[in-house]
Amino acid sequence: MIYTTILVQLDIDAPATPRLVFAQEIARKFEADLIAMTAGEPSTLVSPSESSPDVAEVLRRRTLELEERIRKLKEEFLAVVGNNERASWRAELDDPTRAVALHARAADLVITGAPPAAAAGDFQRTIDPGALILSTGRPVLFAADDLSLLKGDKVMVAWKDCRESRRALVDAMPFLRNAKEVTVFSAAEEGALVARHGTADVVRFLMKHGVQARSEFLESDGSSAGDAIVIAADQIGADLIVAGGYGHSRFREWAFGGATRSLLRSGSFHRLLSN
Repeated sequence: MIYTTILVQLDIDAPATPRLVFAQEIARKFEADLIAMTAGEPSTLVSPSESSPDVAEVLRRRTLELEERIRKLKEEFLAVVGNNERASWRAELDDPTRAVALHARAADLVITGAPPAAAAGDFQRTIDPGALILSTGRPVLFAADDLSLLKGDKVMVAWKDCRESRRALVDAMPFLRNAKEVTVFSAAEEGALVARHGTADVVRFLMKHGVQARSEFLESDGSSAGDAIVIAADQIGADLIVAGGYGHSRFREWAFGGATRSLLRSGSFHRLLSN
């Protein structure tokens, strides 16, 4: 697995530069092309009392506002990338999650991050993180809220013996090979003996691929797997967590909580999630 092309999602209501610079550094590290992508969809919610001509005018104004935001973001993009021929721009008047998932066909890795506070939960102006994980068919790197440089020296692999974790392990291989130390962490949900055997296999697999890896597991103490992952990542000083996303259904995670939900909320870490 190598990253030849990286797509960075830019929020329509946020400055492009911080996340773009973050993504540009990762693209440089892997000598990858960079695609910057933004999208927004004009809201169709209007007062029931408004007549059809009024509705059309509201939609026209909202569309023009989005087009102006796209124009300004493109200007910002060009100012950041300069004459870099390996960086390109894409924009859509469309649902942001759907647009990013569609254009992810051109990339090996998708980068996104925390939405601006004003747009949080407005999925016509920013992405739905859970839906993006499930729809892209690509690993999604959620940048830490402060967009700190991703050194990737210490990486935690949050291991659970399921398809999603195996997918994430392979999808994250460029980061894992570059890391000085990779810890394969299991919260031992399947039992201590099973966890030991599972993590030992994963460590051997990684070492055969040139990764400096070790294992660590924690027998369940009643805390959630998601909380255990975050605590352990903090203790080892990891700056990247790699995990499978939505090993359970998304509805179950929404209703009862789960590791993916916990990781999406943990903005102090960079997190790479695959489904």
